Amino acid sequence: MLDVTDSATAAASGLDPNQLDHVIGQAHAALSRRQKDDGHWVFELEADATIPAEYVLLEHFLDRIDPGLESKIGVYLRRIQGDHGGWPLYHDGKFDLSATVKTYFALKCLGDDIDAPHMRRARQAVLDHGGAERSNVFTRFQLALFGEVPWDATPVMPVELMLLPRSAFFSVWNMSYWSRTVIAPLLVLAALKPVAINPRGIHVQELFVTAPDQVKDWIRGPYRSVWGRAFKVLDQVLRPTTKLIPASTHRRAIDAAVKFIEPRLNGIDGLGAIYPAMANTVMMYRALGVPDSDPRAVTAWEAVRALLVGQGDEVYCQPCVSPIWDTGLAGHAMIETASGKDGIAPEATKAGLNKAVEWLRDRQILDVKGDWAINRPDLEPGGWAFQYRNDYYPDVDDTAVVGMLLHRQNDPANDEALERARAWIIGMQSTNGGWGAFDVDNNKDLLNYIPFADHGALLDPPTVDVAARCISFLAQLGHNEDRPVIERGIQFIRDEQEKDGSWFGRWGTNYIYGTWSALCALNAAGVSHDDPMVVRAVEWLRSVQRPDGGWGEGCESYENGPRGIYKESLPSQTAWAVLGLMAVGRRDDPATARGIAWLATHQDEDGEWQEQPYNAVGFPKVFYLRYHGYRLFFPLMALARYRNLESSNTRHVAFGF
Repeated sequence: MLDVTDSATAAASGLDPNQLDHVIGQAHAALSRRQKDDGHWVFELEADATIPAEYVLLEHFLDRIDPGLESKIGVYLRRIQGDHGGWPLYHDGKFDLSATVKTYFALKCLGDDIDAPHMRRARQAVLDHGGAERSNVFTRFQLALFGEVPWDATPVMPVELMLLPRSAFFSVWNMSYWSRTVIAPLLVLAALKPVAINPRGIHVQELFVTAPDQVKDWIRGPYRSVWGRAFKVLDQVLRPTTKLIPASTHRRAIDAAVKFIEPRLNGIDGLGAIYPAMANTVMMYRALGVPDSDPRAVTAWEAVRALLVGQGDEVYCQPCVSPIWDTGLAGHAMIETASGKDGIAPEATKAGLNKAVEWLRDRQILDVKGDWAINRPDLEPGGWAFQYRNDYYPDVDDTAVVGMLLHRQNDPANDEALERARAWIIGMQSTNGGWGAFDVDNNKDLLNYIPFADHGALLDPPTVDVAARCISFLAQLGHNEDRPVIERGIQFIRDEQEKDGSWFGRWGTNYIYGTWSALCALNAAGVSHDDPMVVRAVEWLRSVQRPDGGWGEGCESYENGPRGIYKESLPSQTAWAVLGLMAVGRRDDPATARGIAWLATHQDEDGEWQEQPYNAVGFPKVFYLRYHGYRLFFPLMALARYRNLESSNTRHVAFGF
């Protein structure tokens, strides 16, 4: 028999408590089915057409063509072509010139007739947008490797950058981890200027409005500030002077790049464990004359191939894999359901969690001082990576999420891992009180205006979402001596709040993600739920709730589009919104109840939720991501927490995530 509180909640949300239990049970079962035998979870991580197109071009650069595989990649690429004729950067997005140039090139390599309707539409769209000569820097590098444009089409990036000390402004050590690992092999390629084997002799001159040998100005903006124009002038000055660099210095710089890369090859997980760095390494070895049979080249190629995923007739290439992140988030969702309700056996849930935590503990990075140590040489390692292995590049966000899960499990076996993670997180705080994803004080913003950085993401500055997770972790641990660190973090979050009350989400889409993250941290840190900062955030979340009770936000919000708004409600964003509201005492808010009802009524027969729009970002305006696991673990986390707070005397979220 329901008590009065249960009845009131059911009436407000339109949910019968038994129905809520059933939905949670179904979601728990669905997530449990996806756990690997060794305890971890890993879901597909999908980007746009760029990465699979680049993979096809890589096979043709090397003349290592796999016709059966490429045929399946072609099916995938044709399916995701937009109605505008080109390829977008995210589901249902606008035309993107660079993605379309690469994809058209890849499909032509696959044998698609250029007069086929989909190729004609793509070609016309490229020409209508200024032609391939107006594509971005990375696309022009790709075209240069195939001889489609002269190397003058690329910005001056001499390999001698690898010789610059940390104190030099243009040093690679002032760039983000992803930039560092992508650039190092790319500088070698730019120095050696190899030409693709291109066994089928495929060219794409038809994509240019102006013939490449007639283009007078490859670096033409748009400039984000006057610094862009200043660095263009510097590029013009440096271009002829690089030819005066002594050959011995040139060779020494190439050697320095290789010496940087090889300790970081990371086995089957590859350089930086991200596709662009891995692919550049494969091409670098070929350009250096390293045989394909050399163990280094073999492993580098295997690492790239390991990113291929697909089902049936389709295959695509992931930008990287996310097992640590997926396992941490899935673990948090599962631990919320460990009460034994809905027919869920608590012992079975705990057994699965124990396996997950053991798997995670084994992957803590304890003996490698990665690139982060350039700025923190006395700090001992203690973080987790994002991928299976990436020891030189542990992820601050992952470390905080995994740390919170280990702490919630309440097992003394986790104590040492937690202390190492705690010390590392504290040591990684930047001077402004925030945390970046991989580095400390990686914020020389002027570097984002050099011609090479037309993507505007050369750096890894502190962000609210990462800072929020670090605050949550430290607050959850509850060490009094950490309070000054937490207070500096809170001030960073306070300073970064938008005028409308939301927070920008650097690594998830977008203001809903950032606002949820911040509210969880503020709650964990003991900030009053009536603090004006919190109240403004709550009111913003309420203001963007959709009429059907859910929330949605498109990647357009990274491109000056509406914040917190989309044409449909989405499982991930709805879960983030209600988790944020519940974190700051709004469990009984009608907006929360309506969001929970939306989640409960949009679950499919398999206990999962479906979500086609992209829900995360690599680089705003340039590179977006779809985490296939978000649609499973975040709704489960939200629904289970909603139910758990019903039986809580304080209605207080006990944990910081």
